[in-house]
Amino acid sequence: MNRKVLQLISLMISSGTKRANWYRKKKLSGHIGNNVMIQGFKLPLNPELVYIGDNVNLASNVTLVTHDVVHYMLNKHEGLDGDFKEKTGKIEIGNNVFVGANSVILYDVKIGNNVIIGANSTVTKDLPDDSVCVGSPCKRIGSFQDFVNKRRTKDGESQ
Repeated sequence: MNRKVLQLISLMISSGTKRANWYRKKKLSGHIGNNVMIQGFKLPLNPELVYIGDNVNLASNVTLVTHDVVHYMLNKHEGLDGDFKEKTGKIEIGNNVFVGANSVILYDVKIGNNVIIGANSTVTKDLPDDSVCVGSPCKRIGSFQDFVNKRRTKDGESQ
């Protein structure tokens, strides 16, 4: 089945958990773990290069980019020799990861375990375990445990 048809079918699946299970069943990735939720996911050109661990949530409009096409421009550039190849690479998302809405994850990136990525982030480099990361480019701003501790309190006071 071609990529556009698969994308259309996946968008008709209303539940992010059912969508992830459908991707797993159709083998539309290198690996999709258990307890994965994919909201409004855009199927990458090379889905076999995407590895998603257990307990991962991809919010709306997360884009996984497994390749670039800058070689087309470089090969047509008058001052260059025209011998550039397409670059592709694996995206690895560890266990217990949340990726915020409208984020972009580029190829050759590994996201560790216990990581939270804020909305509208662009992940261009590996992110270490136990991190909270935000921005474009995405940078670590705190630890996973600090985030958990803050969520356990209400307005800065213990519940």
